[in-house]
Parts: sequence; C-alpha cells; structure tokens
Amino acid sequence: MKVIIKIAPFLLFLSFLAAASETGRVERGPLVIEGIPEIPPALSERLRQYANTRSARFADWLPNGGGLLVTTRFGDTRQVHRVAEPGGAREQLTFFEEPVYAALASPSADVNGFIYERDVGGSEFYQLYFFDLATGRSTLLTDGESRNGEVIWANDGRRYVYQSSRRNGQDFDLWIGDVTRPGAETMVLSEGGVWYPHDWSPDDRQLLVERYISRNESQLYVLDLASTTLTPLLPAGEQVAVINSRFAPDGAGVYYTSDEGAEFVGLRYWNIATGDSRAMTAELPWDVEDFAVSEDGRMLALLANTDGASRLRVIRLATGEQRELPGLPSGVASSLRFEPGGRRLALALSTPRSPGDVYTVDLAAGELVRWTRSELGGLDAANLQSPDLIRFPTFDRADGGRRTIPAWFYRPAGEGPFPGVIGIHGGPEVQDRPVFRASTQFMVNELGVAVLRPNVRGSSGYGKTYLKLDNGRLREDSVRDIGALLDWIEQRPDLDPERVAVVGGSYGGYMVLASLVHYGDRLRAGVDVVGISNFVTFLENTEAYRRDLRRVEYGDERDPSMRAFLDGISPNRHAGRIRSPLFIAQGLNDPRVPVTESEQMVEAIRANGGEVWYLMAKNEGHGFARKSNRDYFTAAMMMFFEQHLLPPPARD
Repeated sequence: MKVIIKIAPFLLFLSFLAAASETGRVERGPLVIEGIPEIPPALSERLRQYANTRSARFADWLPNGGGLLVTTRFGDTRQVHRVAEPGGAREQLTFFEEPVYAALASPSADVNGFIYERDVGGSEFYQLYFFDLATGRSTLLTDGESRNGEVIWANDGRRYVYQSSRRNGQDFDLWIGDVTRPGAETMVLSEGGVWYPHDWSPDDRQLLVERYISRNESQLYVLDLASTTLTPLLPAGEQVAVINSRFAPDGAGVYYTSDEGAEFVGLRYWNIATGDSRAMTAELPWDVEDFAVSEDGRMLALLANTDGASRLRVIRLATGEQRELPGLPSGVASSLRFEPGGRRLALALSTPRSPGDVYTVDLAAGELVRWTRSELGGLDAANLQSPDLIRFPTFDRADGGRRTIPAWFYRPAGEGPFPGVIGIHGGPEVQDRPVFRASTQFMVNELGVAVLRPNVRGSSGYGKTYLKLDNGRLREDSVRDIGALLDWIEQRPDLDPERVAVVGGSYGGYMVLASLVHYGDRLRAGVDVVGISNFVTFLENTEAYRRDLRRVEYGDERDPSMRAFLDGISPNRHAGRIRSPLFIAQGLNDPRVPVTESEQMVEAIRANGGEVWYLMAKNEGHGFARKSNRDYFTAAMMMFFEQHLLPPPARD
C-alpha cells in the first residue's frame, strides 16, 4: 500500500521526536513510552484474566446451511472464523497480523466465498479481498491504495457494490465489481461527497443509495444502473437522517429507518408505485437501530434502542401484527440478518457481564440459541457488575424543568465512599451503552473504583433535538454536563468527590482535556486516548475524506469567526490550567485524529510544568486493535489510576 505523508504534521512529529529524548523515552517493539514507570508484575498478574476475555461478532450466514461466519481473536488480532453449528468449534479461516474488520458471504453457493476488509497499521485505508472457501486463497479486489468498504452483494452472488475514495482521495463514489473478473470494477456513481450503498433491487437493476451529509442529515435515492438516474425517496426541503434501507423482496417498496417527521428514528415503508411513505413504528418513543427482512418477505425483525438496551421486535408484514420476542438478555444486540431461505435470525449480543457472542432466534418457536460461548478468562460472571441507569440534573432546562443527563453507574460492593472514574464516549454522535468492558469490571471489582459513563448532550439515542445540543458554538455545553455530574457526585455519600478521574477516547479525549481545563480543581487525573487537542489543527489534518463531515459537527475552520472560536475553546490553548496528572495514548497511523494532536498537547503540558505520561503505538491507528498493545496500555492506565485515586498502602 502506498503511504502518503502530510508534510506539516510530519515536521511537527519530527520536532517532537527530537524533544522526546529529554523525557526518558523508551521504545519496546512498536510502543514508544515516555514518563511511564515500570508496571508492577503483581498488577499485570491481577489483570491477566480480564485481559484474556474474548468476544465474537456475527459477520454473516453461509449459504446452503454452511453455518455462520464470525470474527473473533485467538491470537493478537481479530480474524474470520466459521462455526458450523450451535456450540461448534470456531474454525479460523484468515491468519493475518492485521485485524480483519468485516466479512460478507456471497449468497451463491457456486461462488463459495466471502469478501473481507483489512488495512495496514490502523490506517483505515481498507482494501477488499475475496476469500475462496474451496482453496483458502485470498484475492485483492481493490487498488491497494484508496479507502474502500460498505460491500453489498448482488442477488446473483457474483457482483458487489462498494464505496471507494479511489477517484480523488476525498469523495466516496460507488463502484461495482465481479469476483469472477477481479480488476474489472466500474464506477457507477460519482456525484461528489460521501455516498453509501444500501441494497440491490430484487432484479439487480437498481440500487438504494444514500448521500451522507451529517449525522443529522442524509438523502436517500434509487439509482437506476442502466440510465444512472437518481430518484429521491424523501420529501424535499426537510432535513432528515436516514440510517438504513432495504428493498421489499417483491420489489414494490422500500423499508427504511429515519427521523422523518419525528423526534426518533423510526421504521417507514415507501411505496414505489404511489410515492407514498408511511410510518410503521410511530408508537415507539425510541430509535429503531437495525432491521432485517426475511427473504420470502413475510417477516421483518427490528431492534429498538430502549434507553440504551436493545429490544427485539418482529412484524408479520401481511397483517402488520407486531410482537416483542422475550428471552433476549438485557444488553446490546446488533447485526440482524435472516438465514437465507429460512426463518432463523442471527444477531450479536453483549451484556455488562458477558462479552459479545452470536445467537440465532427461531421465530416460529421463539427460541434463542447461543452459537458461540466466549471466554471470561476464568472470571465468574456472577461476580461481575451490571450498571444502574441514573439521571443527573444539569445546568439548563427542558420540558419545564431541569434537563437531566443519563449515565450508567457501575458501583463496587460495600459502602464506600468510593473513588470514581468518569468515562466519556467519542463520536460525539454515539451512545454509551451497557456492554461488557473488561477494564470497567477490573476497576470496579479489583480497584474498588466506581465508574460513571454519561451520555452528555450530543449523544445519539435520545432524539434529534438532544443530538444537536452540542453542535457548533454550543460545543462547551457538553463539558458543562461533566461539571453537573461532578456536582451530583458531591451529593452522594457512597462516592468520594476528592478522588475522581476522567477518561475518554477520540472526541471523548477532547472532553477529558476540556474537563481538566474547566474542572481541574475537582479532578484528580485524566486519561486522553487519541483525543482532539485543537479543533483547528484537527480539521486541517484529519484525512481529506472526513474533513467536510466533521466541519458540519464542529464548525468550519476556514471561516475567520468560527476559526477564532474553535481555537479559543481548544484545550492546548489552555494547557497552563491543567494541573492534574495526565496520561495520553495515541496510534501513529491514526487517520481521524492525527498523532500531532496528542503530541502538541504533550508539549504544551510539559512547557507549563505539568505531569504527563505518553504512550504511542507505531502499528496502530485510532485506538489499540492489537491485544499486545492494548494489554500494555490497559495495565499502564490501571497503574495510573492506582497512583492517583487509591490511598497508598499502609506501612508497618
């Protein structure tokens, strides 16, 4: 793969390396370590079970009863496996140093294979490969340089459509390939901007495609492949967010999820002949986050995000009858897909006490069947903690009273008062949900630290009004929500307000830095993972294909007034106000938040006499995908929290 180096960030990186020689820099394989003490063997040993938990994610059904494709990790990275039957062995199919991110099986048994995605070093310039199940060989399908993904197979099982930045490195066009003719791809849409394929029509003559503008706005079209005509499905003049869409199996309409005319994302049906659209789940006061339609067109299954937890519902399309399927453990489900020609539904499920696993549901019998049983490293699930959903009042008003912010509260056993860690999600347009996190369980069970994971304003899952509350010049209102959470902690007799730290990644990393700027006197320490330190330099240096999308959320740095605002709220401009110890972790190849964001923050903290640990992985991108790197980072973070949140051991 061709490596493209941006000159300005690269020069800053070189200057940082030159200065790093004075900070006790140590290199261990791919890890660059600065200021981090040696990790005590006893801590590493305590972490061992938690570090060796494992999860499985559902990828796809194989045709003709061939079982399931799942991704899981047995070595250092996640790879594709085949599972032939419930509880069967996971047969590993791919063996790479780099993780494999997705796998989609051809619906044709004659083709007998699947397409998967893989990048190099966390660069996210994903390439598509075809894996032949008969020979075990992989064939590169894309150019080896651009970013590619979002594969959808045609019904013929040979052709596939995908999204690619190949044309200019900035726009995402749509291409069609044929696994029987690698290298003969055809670009079928090049309108500029970011486009996603959603589905093929039953006769493979049309595509459902989305033009993505922001998390709050997208446009849905039918693309006729013969004429290249785009026909819009959504009403003109209304800002609508579309999440997913599928052709009805009879070709007469389109099922799609959007917030059209509503506060939450609901399921709708568009009639192709009449052009009419109708709501199918208007009574649901929550987002429909995923859905699947059976091949015979009789059943539709959907997942509703109910205050963060997933609820599974089935609709009999002929009558409109809806029913919830009981027996699904309380947690987060995803990746709904019907068995080809069958009535079983596959999904992935994670709960706070169990890592992600793959299940099927027999809709006729209402029976939930577990296909994989991922390891807990020898931990007893009964001793793991499930969170309480709490809501704390914040600074502004909504619906005639104080606005409240939802948060997941993981509480250690005992009376307290406990030290606390506030974990802030990235995005910002995502949602913290009750899933298994080994590091959270370790903090609660082994360190006796309470963990609070808030969904500050701007999070998804609570309606489009809430989603927009942090956009543009409202950015620091989300930081004020953390101040309100600190107020709530002060009122709790089971929590110690003098021993609170904050941790977050990506946008959550910005929130960590901003919280330390504004509430440093109330926070004992902070951990920033691949975080934004300056919005202007972030927008200028994030990969070109992301830049316009992020400008919609944060503001356009090319406008002088907005540039001054963004620079003024950027944490590296206020590094002198950060007096709490800070731990910063970063991947060198991060295409989203470049390594220079972390390194300029490290420099600013040190220039102002602050304490900062720094960890950089040369073979990672936006986070730590390799187990060996992740294990070291987690151990270092736990040591950091031990030092700054826990009392020192008693001396004889």
